[in-house]
Amino acid sequence: MIFLQSTGQSPLDLFDNSVLAWGLIACGIAQISKLFIELIQHKRWRPTVLIETGGMPSSHSALVTGTAAGVGWELGFNHPAFALATTMAFIVMYDASGVRQEAGLIAAKVNLLPKKLWGDSIQGNLKENLGHSRLEVLIGSLIGPTIALPGLVYIGSPLHLIQLITLISG
Repeated sequence: MIFLQSTGQSPLDLFDNSVLAWGLIACGIAQISKLFIELIQHKRWRPTVLIETGGMPSSHSALVTGTAAGVGWELGFNHPAFALATTMAFIVMYDASGVRQEAGLIAAKVNLLPKKLWGDSIQGNLKENLGHSRLEVLIGSLIGPTIALPGLVYIGSPLHLIQLITLISG
């Protein structure tokens, strides 16, 4: 039976980073949920929502809050790295519901203007769905820790999961 082991300076370290892994998993779950929310709300199957920005829930919020919660869990909620991760999470969420949301509203107004005003400088319409409502950010921010913390506690890193599967399938 072969067990993978992180040495501290190898490519395997990436797979042993449970905080990153669970933050990304929370982001992915939030993004995939957009597909089902689109199906329920608009009664249409539109896989392109998986690569679009904006919408319910905010996957960026899930990523940053899941990662921040993981940093707090791993290092302690009084650790400076948790403070930094939390600060960055607030900036990302503020940006998503503030600046990016406003930019999308401005794009919608610009799209209403006659195209001849712009000449060749703008091809087609500007993207309008850039940011998130506060509710979309809130739901995303709740998904992050809800996914990341149980994953950290009960499963650990992808490397630990591979070792567990190897042990079980043995």
